Formats: sequence, structure tokens, C-alpha cells
Amino acid sequence: MSIRPASAVVPLCTLALAAPVFADGAFYGDPPDATHPWALHDMNRPQPPLVTPGTFSTSEQPGRPPSDAIVLFDGTEATLAKWEADKNTAEPTKWIVKDGTLQCVPGSGYIRTKEQFADCQLHVEWSAPTKVEGNSQGRGNSGVFLMGQTEIQVLDNFNNPTYPDGFAGSVYGVNPPYANALRGPGDWQIYDIIFRRPVFKDGKMLDSGRFTVMMNGVVVQDSTPLEGGGGHKARSHDHAFPEKGPLKLQDHGNPVRYRNIWYRPLPARAVDGGDLGAMAPEAATAKKEQIAKTIREDAAKLQGQAKLLRQMESLCYAEDAVTRQETEAGIATWVVGVKATPASEMEPKKGEIMHMREAIGYMTHFKFLPDSLPAKPEIEKIVRDIGWVKK
Repeated sequence: MSIRPASAVVPLCTLALAAPVFADGAFYGDPPDATHPWALHDMNRPQPPLVTPGTFSTSEQPGRPPSDAIVLFDGTEATLAKWEADKNTAEPTKWIVKDGTLQCVPGSGYIRTKEQFADCQLHVEWSAPTKVEGNSQGRGNSGVFLMGQTEIQVLDNFNNPTYPDGFAGSVYGVNPPYANALRGPGDWQIYDIIFRRPVFKDGKMLDSGRFTVMMNGVVVQDSTPLEGGGGHKARSHDHAFPEKGPLKLQDHGNPVRYRNIWYRPLPARAVDGGDLGAMAPEAATAKKEQIAKTIREDAAKLQGQAKLLRQMESLCYAEDAVTRQETEAGIATWVVGVKATPASEMEPKKGEIMHMREAIGYMTHFKFLPDSLPAKPEIEKIVRDIGWVKK
């Protein structure tokens, strides 16, 4: 249950760096804590980067990737150059570009991207041959290997049963898909894949890695643990992956076609050094100290109440004896100035005074400043005597 001060105040921590005074409206938001370096609703937190969405594909036309996507194949010979044969020594791939698609040449071997990456959103479209030949694993077989290590199966399972953990959309050798959402042979199938690699530290597994997969818009894997990545016949077990690896496409002897292949790198998880969510206490402490330092550097450029508010705000993230001393002294000086203000001039200062009152209430409620702060009862008396709050 969230703790709220009686006056429902909001932390100074929610103020934007560029706006060192309170925004209008109610004040709210729990402060940073042991595992959260940000206050709730914290405007010091970085804004999400702008991404222009792409467009959806149709059977006739591939869609357009999002603006920040890294395109691996777009139907041109130029993007074929981003791929090579999957051999110890780099060689050009023997796969071909035909009618704007990347087509497997049976017997030529796997191909891999020259670029290496790890955690990502991956978009792949594929099409099994229109002419139906073979059954089970022998029909429209290929595969999408993230980091070259773990496979999302590509297979024509339209009216074609096979072992479930080798079905189209399976994490091969690990987990069957939740559903068979394939279109017919020759039509385009769309995979949207969220991939997270396993994370190990000092030989200890912190995250097994996982897949989320949508097949033609239908969720078929939901945060499925990798369990080592899967494999053929032998059960895999959790193990560390490299930091990066190529995307591989499988030659399984069928002329499967691909188009519209792109990926977007994903932000690091907290367990892997990221700072978008709850973090380990040591990491959260380091982040809070970094934020406090930035705010104090900003405060040094300001004057008056604006400076005082920023100094107070910095204490929400990390204690600093000098800043605390300056803040308490600054609050005392500010109260003296308020007391010296003629009654006829108080009304125009109401917003400034009430903002400071609420800030002090927040800071003392959450113990960033002592509850015995002399300015607290003094400012309460001022606003009550004027009639701004009920007695």
C-alpha cells in the first residue's frame, strides 16, 4: 500500500529538469526507494524516444518497418549483401533474390547476417512453396535462429501434423506453439518475435532468456523460457549465451521464401544493467546518486526559490550533508522573507508560498528533512492566519 502524506503532496522529484518550479495541479508520487531509482510519475525520468510506426503487410505487399528498425532484408540485392553463408570463413550466400523475396537454394546451407545483435523485436515474413510436397518435417521446413543459437520453427503445418515441439511457431525442442494460426501454402506468414537472451553472471543464471512470438497476429509463445535454447533429439539445458550473435535462416532442403526482415534492439533489462524498471539495490543506489548529482548541478545555475526547490529535490535521491545544510538554511531565509512581506502583497505570492508549504510537507513526511524543521510550523501559521487553509 502506498504511503501518502496527509496533505497529498507530490515530491519535488517529479519536477522536470527544465522546470525547477512546481507544475500546477495536485502533488503526488511516492519517492525513490531501495530498488526504484525514480519517484512515481517522475519527470526526471527520460522521455520515451519517438518512433514512427510502420504499416502492416498484406499477402500482396510487405509493410513498412518502424522508423527506428534496422532492416536486414527489404527485397533488394543491396540488403542481400547484409548476409553471408554460415561457414567458418565468410563467403557470399548462394541464396537468391527473386521477385523481391529472399529464397533458399536447397543444399546451399544456412545463411547468417553479418550484423550481430541480441535482445530484440524481430519481424520476419516467410512463405512455404505453393506446391505441397512431403509431410511432417519434410514440408516447407526452415527456421529462424536468434543469435544463431535458438530456433523458432518455420514449417508448413497447414493440414500437416508433426511433433508439437517442432511445429511452426514452436521454440524448437522446447515448447509447442499455443495455436496453429498458419495461412495456406504459398501465402505469407508473419512472425513478430520478442527475444531476450539468457543472462548469467559469475556462472549463476539470473534470467533464463525467453521468447514471445506472434504468428499472423496470434500469440503462440508468451515469455517462454529458453531452457538452453532447444535442439534436435537431445534436451537442452540452461547455459550462457554470447553477448551478441547473428540471425540465421535455415536451409532444410525446401525452397522457402522470406521477405521484410527487420529488427529493433530492446533496452537492457535491469538484470542486464538496464534502468527502466526495478533494479538491484546497489544499481538503484548508483542511479539515484547520478540523478542527484545532475539535479545539484542544475541547482547551482539557479537563484532564489528555484534553486532551493532543486536542492530539496536532489535530497529525494541521495543524501548530501552540504546540500542538506544549505537547504535548511535556505528554507529559514525564505520564511524570514515571507514574514517580512506586507499583508497587501501576500495574495500575489500565494502560489509560491503554497508550493513551498507542500514541498516542505512532502520532504518532512518522507524524512528527507527532519519533521522538527522550524520552518514547518511557521509556514503553517502564516497560511492559516491568512485563511488559505482551514484551521
